[in-house]
Amino acid sequence: MVYKFKDEEISLENLTRLYGAVVIDMQGEIAEMSLEWFDLYGDKVAFKAFVLVFDYTPVGENVRDKKVLSFETKEELIEAMSEVAQFFQK
Repeated sequence: MVYKFKDEEISLENLTRLYGAVVIDMQGEIAEMSLEWFDLYGDKVAFKAFVLVFDYTPVGENVRDKKVLSFETKEELIEAMSEVAQFFQK
């Protein structure tokens, strides 16, 4: 299965995790936080982007193998998440 986003093709095979998150700047440190965390504490940090993470990292591996799509709005992220979910509902 392949998800097409703009000019990219992203394999949905061998995914170990698929999740939405927020990239923030917290006092000069860039971090990826959960959407729930951002809803609670987002007013205390600088927003960078909403992201959809396709993580292929095998369980127990330390080196991350992931593809990240960035979005300016939460609505764009949710739309992409819905599109990807359609592949798993077939």
